[in-house]
Amino acid sequence: MKQIGVLSDTHGKVLERGFIKFLSECDEIWHAGDIGSLNGLEQMAVIAPVRAVYGNIDSAEIRIETKRDSSWELHGLKFLMTHIGGYPPKYNRRSLPLIEVIRPDVFICGHSHILKVMRDKKRNIIHLNPGACGHKGFHQLRTFLKFDVTPDGLKDMKVVELGKRGRLEK
Repeated sequence: MKQIGVLSDTHGKVLERGFIKFLSECDEIWHAGDIGSLNGLEQMAVIAPVRAVYGNIDSAEIRIETKRDSSWELHGLKFLMTHIGGYPPKYNRRSLPLIEVIRPDVFICGHSHILKVMRDKKRNIIHLNPGACGHKGFHQLRTFLKFDVTPDGLKDMKVVELGKRGRLEK
């Protein structure tokens, strides 16, 4: 079993107290793009191993350190992560061919700043979008997801709320 923290759209803000508290409990951190600073990526890596994809606002420096898309297996489950992916059944035209070839059990994306956990019954995929952790964007509440990956699937999924956008923790 591995405990995973999935976040997106940090836009350069990572190591506030709330992030440290919740991410320090994780075995791995998965970031679905719009990291915003190489420093943020490095700070996450101090807490736990990081899997990350770059997003549309990420610099060339971040793009060298990450990929546009990432796929892997963990405890028998296939994962696919990209920044801009769409939602079931309306995946974007770049993500759908990836989904069809890789056939992931779990598809993770960010970009929309909208927290969503849903099942694509047609493709038998769990779709995850952790919302947004940063302070930039239209979202009101900063969120990310935590769950356990086990041989029996995803377990104990939680939405972590970090407070309102624009309000820094003291």
